[in-house]
Amino acid sequence: MRTGSEPLTARSPLRMRFWLGLWGLVWAGFGTIAFALAGRTGWAVACGILWLIVTVDLVFVLRHIRQGPHFQPGRDIPPYEPDRGDPPAPHR
Repeated sequence: MRTGSEPLTARSPLRMRFWLGLWGLVWAGFGTIAFALAGRTGWAVACGILWLIVTVDLVFVLRHIRQGPHFQPGRDIPPYEPDRGDPPAPHR
């Protein structure tokens, strides 16, 4: 919901999420290999599942980054009135 108090220079944290996801991907891959070599199958499977989840997340993050910025209302668009739970106004 738009309140009108959003900063003019608000930026999406997608690039930070990408780099943190890449960091997690490396460690999940390392954990999968290390636990598999150590014979800890349960931990290797857990790290493998985490690696898969992080990979899917990175695909979505990259997709959103490639889509570019989306339209955001400017200063000339007034903020929306918050919903106070009142019944809708009758149509004129």
